[in-house]
This record gives sequence, structure tokens and C-alpha cells, in this order.
Amino acid sequence: MRSIWNGAISFGLVSIPIKLVNATENHSISFRQIHLADGGRIRYRKVCELDEEEVSGGEIGKAYEDADGTMIPITDEDLAQLPLPTAKTIEIVAFVPADRIDPLQMDAAYYLSANGVPAAKPYTLLREALKRSNRVAVAKYALRGRERLGMLRVVDDVIAMHGLLWPDEIRAPQDAAPDGDVTVRDAELDLADALMDTLGEVDMDSLHDDYREAVEQLVAAKAAGEFVLPAEPEDTGDGKVIDLIAALENSVRAARKSRNAEDAGDGDGDGGMADVHPIKKTPSKTSGAAKRTTHRTPTGKTVTRSGSSTAKKSAPKATGAKKSTSTTKKSAGSAGSRTTARKTATKTAPATAKKTATKKRTSSSGGTTAKKAAPSRKRTSA
Repeated sequence: MRSIWNGAISFGLVSIPIKLVNATENHSISFRQIHLADGGRIRYRKVCELDEEEVSGGEIGKAYEDADGTMIPITDEDLAQLPLPTAKTIEIVAFVPADRIDPLQMDAAYYLSANGVPAAKPYTLLREALKRSNRVAVAKYALRGRERLGMLRVVDDVIAMHGLLWPDEIRAPQDAAPDGDVTVRDAELDLADALMDTLGEVDMDSLHDDYREAVEQLVAAKAAGEFVLPAEPEDTGDGKVIDLIAALENSVRAARKSRNAEDAGDGDGDGGMADVHPIKKTPSKTSGAAKRTTHRTPTGKTVTRSGSSTAKKSAPKATGAKKSTSTTKKSAGSAGSRTTARKTATKTAPATAKKTATKKRTSSSGGTTAKKAAPSRKRTSA
């Protein structure tokens, strides 16, 4: 890795030559400005305000602007002659527990590499001392024209340095907290704890930049001339009043379901979590009521029939069959009486026999009962 600064670590009277290299890199996608009319690049040109001429990088220096607008030129030689012991040295000023460093102060990160063979022994000495003490070193150093604060710690077998902001560069968190007194119930805290336990831990190496991947796919699709479908916007629920308990319960269910799916995919799940399924309602007895069909018989009588597709619903049909058999027996008995009356009527009057025969045909059609046949016998006897 290319070094960005060469100097030494001052550890008391021990000096350790080192090289400073960047410990991080930026993978974000950068865009260029273009002219929408023709797609041409938009470029910035450095122009002098006095003569309105474009100047090159070699002709550009630095200056400090005074309160009245006066420009005071400052050269690199001026800065190099400043009486700062940290101009080329990372000066360790203290060793403190790591929890004494506020994460808000964390800035850029660097690796300190031993510069040359003579630096290997004192470098290793400082590294092992930091490991054994379980502390970090607070140091001051100068970089890019200003003095900075740093924290040295051990990463694997390398000494790393985190640039720190000065304490007066950290803003106070006033006016950032919610207004008014907010009370949180124990039940809500219990659900929050359950959600945290369900989400569990994560392998930091498994996290990646989904947005960058989506942009790369978009660029590749457009370069190939493919049509890109717009994504549907997600409902963030902004401005909606939510039920905190319900939201936490749904979050726990979703987290458990996701965790169980991951365990099933890995094949090494412990089976200790069960999926949450909604309770299905039992269908009511009347939900599958039998259909009824209404039609008229040749004699003009209205008959209603019911049907069903299940054996349980067919039970009323069997009952109806028994009633029909009983009615048939009664009709048969009435038919016997009418037959005797018909024979008597035949002997006395042919006209009366004709009427009796008509009544027989009506009875055989399925609609006459014993009660209706009784008046016929009276009329026949008469």
C-alpha cells in the first residue's frame, strides 16, 4: 500500500520510524455532471477573478482570508518552519482504557507500518505493550497542514491509528431528544428485548452495500440498451400513528420467521423457534346450507326440494324419504277405499264411476292425501 505520510512514533525516548497508509477505501459510485441537451461533460475551470483568465495547478497557492477580506498568502515552507514537534512525529501523550474514547470522535483510520528493519524491534515492543495493557494510546500528529488528535490500537499484528476530532469539535446533543416526557411501559420494553434477542448477532463481513449493487445493475442495463422498470415506492408509514405494541409483536414474528427460514436454508437450525401462524376460523354450520329447488307438478302443486354435497347435510333428505314413504302408505290405504267405492259406484251409476276414475288418476299423480280422499267417498256414496 502506498504511504501518505512518513515520520516516527515518539514513545518516550524511543523513536519508531513508520509509514502512514490508509486503512479504508471508498467504494461509492461517483457520477459526472453532463449537459442534458447533448450529453457533454460539465467541467469546472479555475479562473482568476482579477484578470478572468484560467490558471493551471502550478500557478495556484494557498492564502488565509482575514475578517476584512484581505488574502494573506501562506506557503508550504511557512508551515514547515512552524515549531511543532508533531510536524513529522506521532507523539504519544497518554495511555487510557478504550472506553474512554467517545465514538463520536472517531475519524479516518490508518495503518502504521514499520519503516525499515531497525524499526521492527521498537514497533513490536509498542504493539505487545498495548496488547498486554488492554489500553489504547492517545497521540497528537500533524497532517495536511493542521495538528490532529489520534488513537493507537492493535489490529491483528498491526498498530492502527484512528484520527480523532478535538473535543471542542463535537456538538452538544441539545434539542435532539423528543420534546416532553415520554413514558415507556414494561410490556413494550419486554417486546423490544424479545425483538433484540430474536434478531441476535450478525457477521459484519456478510453486510454489503445494496444501493451500490442496484446502481451498478442500473448502469449495466442502460449501457446494454435495456428498459429498466421503475421500482414501486415502499410504504414507510410516515405521518401515521402506529400501535407500538402491535408493531413490536409483528416485528418479533417477522424476525422469527426470517431466522427460521435462514436456519432451514443452512440445514443447521436448532428448531427452538416456531413459526407464528394466524388462527383459522371454524366455518359456521350455516355457511354451506343446501340449495333449494322449487318447481310445479303437472297438477299445479308447488314442490320444494333440497340438496347437499356432504353426507351430513344429506341426513334431512333421508328423513324426507321416510315421510314420503309414510305418505305413500296412507295414500295406498286411501286408494283401497276409493277402489271399493269405485266398484260400488260402477254398479249404481256409470256417470259416477267416471268421476271416481278421474279422482283415481289425480291420486296416482302423487298429490292426494287420505284427508282429501274422504270427501270423495262421501260424494260417491251419495
